[in-house]
Amino acid sequence: MKIATWNVNSIRTRQPHVIEWLNEHSIDVLCLQETKVIDKDFPKQPFEELGYHTYVYGQKAYNGVAIFSRQPMTEIITGFTPIVGEEITQQFDEQKRIISGIINDIRIINVYVPNGAAVGSEKYEYKLQWFQVLKTYLHSLIGTESPELCICGDFNIALEDKDIYTSKGRENHIMSSPLERETLQNILEIGLKDVFRKFTTDTGHFSWWDYRAGGFQRNRGWRIDHIYLTNKLYENALNCTIDVEPRKKEKPSDHTPVILEI
Repeated sequence: MKIATWNVNSIRTRQPHVIEWLNEHSIDVLCLQETKVIDKDFPKQPFEELGYHTYVYGQKAYNGVAIFSRQPMTEIITGFTPIVGEEITQQFDEQKRIISGIINDIRIINVYVPNGAAVGSEKYEYKLQWFQVLKTYLHSLIGTESPELCICGDFNIALEDKDIYTSKGRENHIMSSPLERETLQNILEIGLKDVFRKFTTDTGHFSWWDYRAGGFQRNRGWRIDHIYLTNKLYENALNCTIDVEPRKKEKPSDHTPVILEI
């Protein structure tokens, strides 16, 4: 089974790229972020014609997540509220950033974590608070009676210095500040492991490159798109890779897919 995650930075803009990529790869489940379209306008038909069931949770122009699955998924959950309630969720479901469903006894959770804009800003505080709601959400799902968890998506955090092309100034840089890393690491301690690092331990492997200043051409990248697994899935994982080919296309997303084989 192959599960992939890809921030497409507008599904309508990147639709030809996604269709071409799915035709070239045998992907069972594809998790998309930053779809940037309301549900009724999501271009489902081309992907359904490829044999995928589509599950979407979006908003106009910003954010948005979706899951494509070869097999029907069950227990689809959109947003935090159905799991943690309105009191804990507060305003955090106004932005459409999380969707999940079950397939083959695995709950796949697709997230688009807020960027945070700048360290110390209001958006930075929003990001940290969003993570606290995510932690409560995961705590509610994880347990011996629950399916194994696969949480994937654009986390907007490089967890280690080797996940960035340079560590210079990273302490004050959004996506690599100590508090962001500590917050994400605290969530992982509930029982989640970074499956990419099971197979690849060295630096130089990135999933996002800034459009500006020849970021991709100079490989000035960040690994901020992750797949985290509970222990049994982690042990059974066969491979996890980053496919840089879509980033080479004309008018690409600034992210590229990460693929798990299990």
